[in-house]
Amino acid sequence: MKTITIQTDHSVYPVVLGEDAIEKLDDIVNQLTPVVTSILLIADETVYKLHKNYIASGLPERIKRSTFLTPAGEKAKSFEVYQNAIGFALEEGLDRHSLVIACGGGATGDLAGFVAATFMRGIRLIQLPTTILAHDSAVGGKVAINHPLGKNMVGSFHQPAAVIYDMNFLHSLPIRESRSGFAEVIKHAIIADPKWLDEMMADLDSLESLDNELLENSLKKGIEIKAAIVEKDEKELGIRAYLNFGHTYGHAIETWAGYGKWSHGESIMAGMVYSLYLSKKLKNLEFDLLRFVRWINKLGYTAQPPAESQFDELLQLMLKDKKTVGKEVRFVLLEKIGKPVIQKIDTKELAAADKMIRSAKGEIK
Repeated sequence: MKTITIQTDHSVYPVVLGEDAIEKLDDIVNQLTPVVTSILLIADETVYKLHKNYIASGLPERIKRSTFLTPAGEKAKSFEVYQNAIGFALEEGLDRHSLVIACGGGATGDLAGFVAATFMRGIRLIQLPTTILAHDSAVGGKVAINHPLGKNMVGSFHQPAAVIYDMNFLHSLPIRESRSGFAEVIKHAIIADPKWLDEMMADLDSLESLDNELLENSLKKGIEIKAAIVEKDEKELGIRAYLNFGHTYGHAIETWAGYGKWSHGESIMAGMVYSLYLSKKLKNLEFDLLRFVRWINKLGYTAQPPAESQFDELLQLMLKDKKTVGKEVRFVLLEKIGKPVIQKIDTKELAAADKMIRSAKGEIK
């Protein structure tokens, strides 16, 4: 079991990573001050059905507890579910010394975090992530729900009191969910650790049966990379935007398709290929993109956006991206693997890249 400490300008908290990590939850809740008066467990309904007894084994028995179940996946991040969760918290009598525990994937964590951030102007939160994807979303304090016109457009920054990342939950993940999460692992390597990316491309040829030790080490590295960036830029005023590599185009795909039709990781991977191509063209990035695309294809990803989508439709969604300023689309690009920069990009360049990606099939260079 490993513990990574996250330190920002406003908070210090542990990320406990490993099998049976849930055993640490009781002690962590005990150490919170003021004393926790009640707990609201906000859990993904599918996760709760699979792991109800295991989850209960880690929760403090002496503290009053209520459970609110969310729909699985991105359906959790709607205004309706958010309103229902707030109403449930009020009905259950939560107060300013209560605690929200988020149990599920990234969507459940985002919803529960936004509930915690806004209930009575903010109460405490512990993240209990159950997916690979949530190694990214559970750390760093970004919480949000979706708007029909854009992903994560209604949200806040609300750091958790702790993140308990029990890898036992990961054993029941379907392959598509594992693939979605591992896209963010690959992203962390691309923006911060070229040696690690080389190692993965050389050694990893399937996500069907990830080795536990390799997965744990990968998650630890990813969390450490994110922590180093968040500690320098908690509110995404500068370098934290680097963590959005691949997300401008990727979120546009995810929103266009309808949340959940393309998974977050599938969308972001296509977005990363698009950004790598732009980086080669605009920043002279030296990178074997064809080898990378063949590798991710082997892992089950696609480099192309949905065939039915149109560039103009994706552009309108990219213009709503949080990095966009004054109708100028800004992308995270790479000067080198491990050296990201933010750059405004002309619409003609974006269109040309989109056209090339769509026409290249598996031979993107």
